[in-house]
Amino acid sequence: MALMVSVSGIRGLIGSTMTPQLAASAGGAFAQSVDSGRVVIGRDSRPSGYMVSSAVVSGLLAGGCDVVDLGIVTTPTVAIAVRELAAAGGIVITASHNPSQWNGIKFINRSGCAPPRSEAEQIIAAFRAQDPRLVEVDAIGRLSSDESASDRHVEKVLSIVDVERIRDRGFRVVLDSVNGAGGPAGRMLLSRLGCDVVHINAEPTGVFAHTPEPTRENLTDLCARTRKAEADVGFAQDPDADRLAIVDEQGGYIGEEYTLALAVLHILGSEPGPLCANLSTSRMIDVLADRATQAGRAFPVHRSPVGEANVVEVMKQQRCVLGGEGNGGVIDPRIVYVRDSLTAMAITLQVMTDGGAPLSDIVARMPRFAMVKQKFPCDSDRIQRALAAVQEEFAREQISTIDGIRIDWPEGWVHVRASNTEPIMRVIAEAEDDDSADDLITRVRQVVDRV
Repeated sequence: MALMVSVSGIRGLIGSTMTPQLAASAGGAFAQSVDSGRVVIGRDSRPSGYMVSSAVVSGLLAGGCDVVDLGIVTTPTVAIAVRELAAAGGIVITASHNPSQWNGIKFINRSGCAPPRSEAEQIIAAFRAQDPRLVEVDAIGRLSSDESASDRHVEKVLSIVDVERIRDRGFRVVLDSVNGAGGPAGRMLLSRLGCDVVHINAEPTGVFAHTPEPTRENLTDLCARTRKAEADVGFAQDPDADRLAIVDEQGGYIGEEYTLALAVLHILGSEPGPLCANLSTSRMIDVLADRATQAGRAFPVHRSPVGEANVVEVMKQQRCVLGGEGNGGVIDPRIVYVRDSLTAMAITLQVMTDGGAPLSDIVARMPRFAMVKQKFPCDSDRIQRALAAVQEEFAREQISTIDGIRIDWPEGWVHVRASNTEPIMRVIAEAEDDDSADDLITRVRQVVDRV
C-alpha cells in the first residue's frame, strides 16, 4: 500500500516510501529515457511538492537534461508547455485526488500526453534498475523557470469557445479549487469569460479544505455555496486540476459523469468524428452519439481501458474529435491530449450559453442512468483471483477483458478492475435506475467477496 509503481507513474507516502532518493532515481530514469533532452517540470500545491520536485530535478540535471521549472501549475499546463517548448518530455509532481500525505511522479512524453504502455514500461524498467546514466561535470543540465505557462494555457482554451457570447451572459460561478494547483488559472479563465466568480478554497497551499476527490460526499459545501450565491453553476477541481465536477444552479451535484457528457453535447454541433471513453464511463455519451447518428451526423464511440494514456492511444488511432473519462476528465485534442478542467469549464459555459436555459434544465433533457461506484482495499493476488472467478461465473454474458472484467447485459453493465493509482479494487455498475444498478453490483460482489 505504501508505493504504487505502474504505467500511470509513481505514487508513495511522504515520510515513508516517497523519498528524495526515490524521486532523484525517477528523475534519472526519465533523463535516460529522453536521452538527456530538455524536460519541463511542474507540481501541484502539496506541501511536499517542492521537496519531491527538487529531488526529481537533481536526477534530471545529473542525467544531462536541461530543466524548465513551471512551479505550481496544473497537469495539463505542463503537457501544453512540453509541446510549446519543443521539449523531450515533462514531469508533473502530483498524486491527483489522493490525500495530502501522498505525492507522485507523473510522466509526459514529447507529444504532450501520458506515455503509452510500451514507453511507460521502459521508464519504469530504468527506474527499477537503479543504474542511472550520469554525465560528466561539463554536461550537467541547466535549470530555468517559466512563469507564463498558465497564461498560455488559458489563451488556448479561450480559442475554442465564443468568448463574447459567454461574456454577454454574465454568469455567476462558484469555483472550488480545493487549495490545489488549479485556482489561479481557473479564476483567470473565468474572469476572462466575464464571469462573476465566487472562489472558495482558492489559494494553492496544498492544505486541502476537504477530501480532494471531487465526488458528491466531498462537495456538500460547494453545493450549499452555489445555492446561497444564486450562482448559475458550481465547479470543483481536483488538486492537479485535470478533473472537474459540476453543480447546477439549484445546488444539485450533477456529478463527474456529466462533465464529459456535456462536452460531447457541445462537440455534436461541430464536424462529425469519432469519440472515445474508457470502459467505466457512462452510456450517456453513446446515447447522445446515437441521437446525432440518427440525425445523419456520425459520431462513433470507441472504448478503451481505464487510464488517460489508454484513452489517448485510442483517440490518436481513431482520430477522435473528443475523448475522456467519467471521473470528470475531458480531453480535447485542440488543446492537449490530457484531461483538463479548464477546457471542461469553458465548454460547459458554452453549452449553457447555447442552450439558453438553466443548467438543471439542460441536464434534465440529457440521457439519465443510475451509477454505483464502490472501491475497497485489495492486494494484487486477490484481485487476480477475483477477476478469474467473475469471468468464470459470467462466461455466458457479453464480456470485455481488455481492462479487468466488464460484463454487459441489456439492462446495464458492471466493470471490475484494479486501480492503476491506488492499492484498491473498483466495482462500477450502471443501469436505468438505482435499484437495477444495485442488483447488478450485488450479483458481481457476491462472487468477488467469496474470493
